[in-house]
Amino acid sequence: MNLVIVESPAKAKTIGQYLGKNFVVKASYGHVRDLPKSDLGVDVEKDFRPKYVVPPRSRKAITSLKKDAVKADAIYFATDKDREGEAIAWHLVETLKPDPGKVRRITFDEITKSAIQKAMREPRTIDQKLVDAQQARRILDRLVGYELSPFLWKKVRRGLSAGRVQSVAVRLIVEREREITAFTPEEFWTVEADLESKNGTLTAKLRTKDGALLGKMAIKTREDAETIKNAVETSPWTVTAVSEKVLHRSPAAPYTTSTLQQAAANRLGFSAKKTMLLAQRLYEGVELGSEGPTGLITYMRTDSVRLASEAIERLRGIIANTFGKEFLRERERGYRTKTKGAQEAHEAIRPTDPSRAPEQVRPYLDPDMARLYELIWRHTVACQMADAVFTAMTADITAGAYGFRATGSRIAFPGYLQVLGLDSTKETILPPLTRGESLTVRAIRTLQHTTQPPPRYSEAALVKTLEENGIGRPSTYAPTIDTIQERAYVEKRPEDRRFRPTDVGMLVNDILVEHFPEIVDVQFTARMEADLDQIASGEKAMVPILKLFYEPFHENLETKTAMLKRSDLTTQATDLTCPKCGKPVIIRFGRHGKFYGCSGYPECKYTAPISEEEKRAVEAAPTGKTCPECGKELVLKRGRYGVFLGCSGYPECKHTERIENKLGVTCPKCGTGDIVERRSKRGRNFYGCNRYPDCDFVLWNKPTGEQCPRCKSPLVSQRGTIACSKKECPFEPNEAPAPSRSVEAEPNT
Repeated sequence: MNLVIVESPAKAKTIGQYLGKNFVVKASYGHVRDLPKSDLGVDVEKDFRPKYVVPPRSRKAITSLKKDAVKADAIYFATDKDREGEAIAWHLVETLKPDPGKVRRITFDEITKSAIQKAMREPRTIDQKLVDAQQARRILDRLVGYELSPFLWKKVRRGLSAGRVQSVAVRLIVEREREITAFTPEEFWTVEADLESKNGTLTAKLRTKDGALLGKMAIKTREDAETIKNAVETSPWTVTAVSEKVLHRSPAAPYTTSTLQQAAANRLGFSAKKTMLLAQRLYEGVELGSEGPTGLITYMRTDSVRLASEAIERLRGIIANTFGKEFLRERERGYRTKTKGAQEAHEAIRPTDPSRAPEQVRPYLDPDMARLYELIWRHTVACQMADAVFTAMTADITAGAYGFRATGSRIAFPGYLQVLGLDSTKETILPPLTRGESLTVRAIRTLQHTTQPPPRYSEAALVKTLEENGIGRPSTYAPTIDTIQERAYVEKRPEDRRFRPTDVGMLVNDILVEHFPEIVDVQFTARMEADLDQIASGEKAMVPILKLFYEPFHENLETKTAMLKRSDLTTQATDLTCPKCGKPVIIRFGRHGKFYGCSGYPECKYTAPISEEEKRAVEAAPTGKTCPECGKELVLKRGRYGVFLGCSGYPECKHTERIENKLGVTCPKCGTGDIVERRSKRGRNFYGCNRYPDCDFVLWNKPTGEQCPRCKSPLVSQRGTIACSKKECPFEPNEAPAPSRSVEAEPNT
């Protein structure tokens, strides 16, 4: 008997059908060893030797695997191909302690019969360099989390944390918010005209004066714009130049982890976490009727845009047969990754078999899984199709001293847009024009504009920025974004789904920037990622890298712990005087953010909101929605239980609406509502159906989006483990899908 060990039961089920009766495929349920939660678990005096323990959730799986390992003739460790998969395989070997002659390490990019059989024919040994790189990351994150977080507990409040990647992400969001706050909008104007020729109508925009190009901010006031309008109203309008040229547009590269998360966020509205959960299920295998469990996409943690030559050949055959040979590029298209520090261990994300069109597999998939698969399928097919061809048309028109330009374009050949859809491609076709032709003015408009601050980060924009700066790796983006929201360092408001820092997030960021700048320095974090890459390639050793980071970090931490007092970090002087006792009023930091408080506390307990103007500004925020009762605009309001929508006609109209924070999970009770996050009267978060009171389903713990394999009730995250929401269910944590990959070590708070 031969034993094959993978991470998850779904993956085991899919692989099991491709192997014969002589093989037993078992799941380890993710990591089987980890650093202890109760202490640091790293001996910094002995070359940072880690102390690993088997967590309670893994003990049942280990006991079962040990029994099978004793009887096995060979043991194939088929965990994922990346560093963390290599580390899981190493931990399994260290825990099971099999005869070294039995150990086989196999990897594959896709879970298909041919890929599995090829991997079985080409086993190798465990790559210790990859294991060391993963251990170095884990130890670094543990050192930061378990030494810096207690500093924040003592100096600010309990429950806070710092992390090597999460703190940089928070800094990006904080700095963007301060850019927005400091931004001063500037007014500018544009002029455009609706014109008519003998063959049709067109719209032209002001571009030049006396032959010189006008910049974006050239017209600064209404008066200047009106002066131009009056000047051109009585001038003759003449076409001075007409040009037409052909433009080619090529498709984007196949998806990487980052670009898939960005596309799913922008086109499907999925969070990075949801995208990775769905992609994991598509990769590990889905029941396709008589075909059984089938892996539908290749490995979803990758920063490579490379496609295997066999995959390209199959794609080209699909394109020729489905769309016609005219849509097939003459030669296959190759791509090079531009990501900083990208690894090329895997292929790009693609369908394992492009002949499985979205409509074929849709009946077997959940709606969101089907949408994600279709996104991947269409994008992958598009990358090997012919360019889209556009005809761009330009007409220059003079009116006295001023020059206007009209532009248009039309699709000459759709190319790859045929599979992506043409809905997003807007055509603007100019009527036939000739040089010297006179035009008739129908209307002239002066339009007011103001410069806009940089936008707040959406999930897609934050992932893109992290990737561009080399911060983290494909497997870290989703858990990083999840962590900074769970810690309440940032919030993503339902009205625009963009990140804003909270008071606590700004405070912690400012402390780290001032006192531990290397932890939140973008370049430092990127260099650390490069060092980890060099450990993986064998160019550098693990221990010197850890020493180089830890020794100055620990020395600085001890200095700051002794030097700084809590009041140095959490209070700020003002020129206000307490109306009760006459002592100075200071800005304090409390559980719910900043507030005014008397410096004579606890003798004087005077407090006041930090800014009434700030409250009014929040309430004045427009939403674009109207009140269903009186027709006035609904605005954002902040109440005792958070932000809500209220009528701007208050107190005459008292209409209010909840703002729902949807989790992307369908209510299991009614099957139509969405599970949303809510807040109880006592301030505790809970999760319930948004159709309440028609549906009263509630959960106290956050659902993961997965179903219990025993009773099909929602699985929830409970004290760091996966549990069934149904208390009487005999489900045990080891039966759950493999847990999400870890990103940073956080203290047990």
